[in-house]
Amino acid sequence: MTASAEKFTRQALLDVQTLTPSLFTLRAGRDTGFRFRAGQFARLGVTKSDGGVVWRAYSMVSSPYDEFLEFFSIVVPGGEFTSELSRLREGDSLLVDRQAFGYLTLDRFVGGRDLWLLATGTGVAPFLSILQDFEAWERFERIILVYSARQAVELAYRELIAGLGERDYLAEYAHKLRFIPTVTREQCPGMLSGRITHLIESGELERVAGVALTPEHSRVMICGNPQMIDDTRAVLKQRNLHLSLSRRPGQVAVENYW
Repeated sequence: MTASAEKFTRQALLDVQTLTPSLFTLRAGRDTGFRFRAGQFARLGVTKSDGGVVWRAYSMVSSPYDEFLEFFSIVVPGGEFTSELSRLREGDSLLVDRQAFGYLTLDRFVGGRDLWLLATGTGVAPFLSILQDFEAWERFERIILVYSARQAVELAYRELIAGLGERDYLAEYAHKLRFIPTVTREQCPGMLSGRITHLIESGELERVAGVALTPEHSRVMICGNPQMIDDTRAVLKQRNLHLSLSRRPGQVAVENYW
């Protein structure tokens, strides 16, 4: 099979950054034919020592207009894929499926005034792509990014988030963003403490955001571990915020590819 006929491209790693012993970022080249919408994910492949290839889904951190693809990963102890991925270094090859996937995109929603982005861990990746795109800023009056981790050191990309308003194409919209970091296993100045579900139930999240979660105005995206997604959906359902389906538009969209 020729390279052009293969379902993937082979991209060189441009940069690898270790953030903590279990978190790292990868930046790879981007094939000129690879297209995606902010919020979508790619299927990545790594070649094992025995010649076999392992594939997993990873959301793009980078925007649809960047000339590179960036990904955010956790090392899963004993994980077949991440153990191989974490060993890659600049210049090594990463396989990237030619097609992007996923429905954690803004076209899932009809109407809405406030966009809530609720993330745990590496689940922040698709939201960083969305925040580097123009559509969300133009469409919504307020954007609330809630980013939760066990410890503050695990909250990655804070410099990128802080710098969004300094970008020329977003400068006039910078006032729309409210960034709310939260940690679950320590107390940190300037951060909330507790799980996202508990912060919603107590009303603390809305108090800090300065805006209510309502079916009329709120559109909510959730990405993180499966239990967090299930629990958050259940809490939101009690507020009459329901999953948005093609046959029944709603207020909630999720991504779960664990």
